[in-house]
Amino acid sequence: MGATAPRERTRINLKKNDTVTVVSGRDAGKQGKVLKVIPEKNRVIVQGVGFVKKHTRPNPQRNIKGGIAEREAAIHASNVMIVCGECSKRTRIGHKVLGDGRKVRVCRHCEGVLDK
Repeated sequence: MGATAPRERTRINLKKNDTVTVVSGRDAGKQGKVLKVIPEKNRVIVQGVGFVKKHTRPNPQRNIKGGIAEREAAIHASNVMIVCGECSKRTRIGHKVLGDGRKVRVCRHCEGVLDK
């Protein structure tokens, strides 16, 4: 078996606590907050989106009950778009350098700043 080539990694412009809309997939149209960004795999975990069932074995030492637990699975970053806080539209992300030297993410529709 040959070694697999390293996966090309694109920069993810999403950050934790961004509000995003799912664009494609079974949860298309849902909105949620980004809980975690996984840049190595180009994936994000979004609150309330992409639930999977996980079977867990009971472990009394860690105080874990057994059974079937539902939790959010990671979805590909290309399947979500950030929602602008000012115009409330889903948008692509642009970049701009402000007067004080900060580089910020901006909305492509209203030029509003996405970074707090």
